[in-house]
Amino acid sequence: MSGLHHVTAIAGDPIRNFGFYTRDLGLRFVKKTVNFDDPGTYHFYYGDETGRPGTILTFFPWAGVSPGRRGVGETHQTAFRVPQRSLGYWTQRFIEKGIAYEALEKRFGESVLPFTDPDGMALALVGIPGAENEPGWSNGDVPPEHAIRGFHGVTLLLDSAAKTAAVLTDVLGFTETGREGSVIRFKASGDAQGNVLDIYEAKGFLRGHQGGGSVHHIAFRAADDAEQGKMAQKLVSNHGLHPTEQRDRNYFRSIYFREPGGVLFEIATDIPGFAVDEPVATLGRDLKLPSFLEQHRKQIEGVLPSLEATAS
Repeated sequence: MSGLHHVTAIAGDPIRNFGFYTRDLGLRFVKKTVNFDDPGTYHFYYGDETGRPGTILTFFPWAGVSPGRRGVGETHQTAFRVPQRSLGYWTQRFIEKGIAYEALEKRFGESVLPFTDPDGMALALVGIPGAENEPGWSNGDVPPEHAIRGFHGVTLLLDSAAKTAAVLTDVLGFTETGREGSVIRFKASGDAQGNVLDIYEAKGFLRGHQGGGSVHHIAFRAADDAEQGKMAQKLVSNHGLHPTEQRDRNYFRSIYFREPGGVLFEIATDIPGFAVDEPVATLGRDLKLPSFLEQHRKQIEGVLPSLEATAS
């Protein structure tokens, strides 16, 4: 199995972020925790019913963060899958909700509806024939037949594609499947969710800088520690890249490295998953802390804004 595990981005106001992704887009809030390296800040996870790899969009919401600037060395766009026949429904919903969107376009034969979140993060919905037969989560507002079905993929904006392409194909399980103008498409085998990565080659464009609306990093799937270890070894021996030591993120175990174009990549294990510390039925309800922060729970809860007003 290969493809995206999750995408982590930077947001501003946490309450606005929570409302947009749970209400407007209808994603499930699968985990409420904190940034393990900055525990005064939330870390939100949105996905499908169980938070399967390939459906998870996560955020570090920092109130008052300066906006990022899209450019080279950054993730240019993050795209979700929806049934092909649902694009009309979503266009209408964006109009009703006042969500900024662009005209429908075609990429690699697929219909793509670009839009942005309240922090300016570049998103898209891609219409996929037959996606209505894939499992979807409904928040009771977005009808189940139109629900988002996890990620389609991401687009990277890079100076040069070659070295990044080598990592994608040799280490991360992707294969080049097509080219359109300056865009090269790669696909992973396995599950439909999150199996597309496009590289938009844009030599000479301004470099991006991170802030609100920026993707912080992209995580790719490894079945378990053993597979992750093999991937890490290939990064070192075949590409001269040096990933970090493994870090335990409670719901997956991760290593990190900068790919040759400058984007922060993560390889995350599929195990143990989001139901490791609370049942699937109540995912996202309670604040979950790693054991090393549990003793500070009272102080942490005291500085985090309450989401209860937006959860009704």
